[in-house]
Amino acid sequence: MGFFSKNPFGHNLFIKKWLIRILAVLSHQRYKRFNKLEIEGSDIIRNLPAHNVLFVSNHQTYFADVVAMFHVFNASLSGRENSIKNLGYIWQPKLNMYYVAAAETMGKSLLTKVMAYAGSVSVERTWRAQGKDVNRQVKMSDISNIGKALDDGWVITFPQGTTTPWKPIRKGTVHIIKKYKPIVVPVVIDGFRRSFDKQGLRVKKKGILQSMVIKEPLDIDYENETTASIIEKLEYAIEQHPSFLKVISKKELLAYEEENKERKWRKTNNS
Repeated sequence: MGFFSKNPFGHNLFIKKWLIRILAVLSHQRYKRFNKLEIEGSDIIRNLPAHNVLFVSNHQTYFADVVAMFHVFNASLSGRENSIKNLGYIWQPKLNMYYVAAAETMGKSLLTKVMAYAGSVSVERTWRAQGKDVNRQVKMSDISNIGKALDDGWVITFPQGTTTPWKPIRKGTVHIIKKYKPIVVPVVIDGFRRSFDKQGLRVKKKGILQSMVIKEPLDIDYENETTASIIEKLEYAIEQHPSFLKVISKKELLAYEEENKERKWRKTNNS
């Protein structure tokens, strides 16, 4: 890799490598000392091709989820077995790894702009903007940028498009799957909502057991399977299908509700 090498989005890879290294050093203790991250599926990561892989995951915070995935995926590729011990794995990070994020979120501060440079594919949300419900058309340039990222490497996406649990899968994710035919790898995370604030930038509680389970790639018939069928398959894979509500404890449901009420109260009082 030369000093002036760039990725398909025009980002300098030397700069991107150093940004990933620095962010990894700053964030590592959030998953190793303040809280513990339990991992399953490192062997699956090592067996994936270098390109056209789409990770689909449930979503609990804006940034802590995807930062943890950068740690886990790079550690797995470096031979770590379900562990992110010894930060040396980040010295040669996978530079063709991206994540889908809302454009308005990634442009809010210097930190989010740095994180965007480190790997985001920014898209314009069609259903939410500036805290309000909207209804607008999908930008084809957003779809093509995700396709460009898949062609270059791996892409992480959160198909519910929100950190609120049990929300439906967005059809845009299915459109991407049918159009670009990537290998689709489900990831299920837990514990991030309890240990971090909504942005995922501040540790709000220590001693929480976080978990990340990487599952086997989904079997998808790209040509013949219906959108509804793929959506249902994704919902089950990331454990966000409505049927899971029957087995979640009442205590957890109440905790989600109280957290949402607190967020609404803060938003009302800050507006």
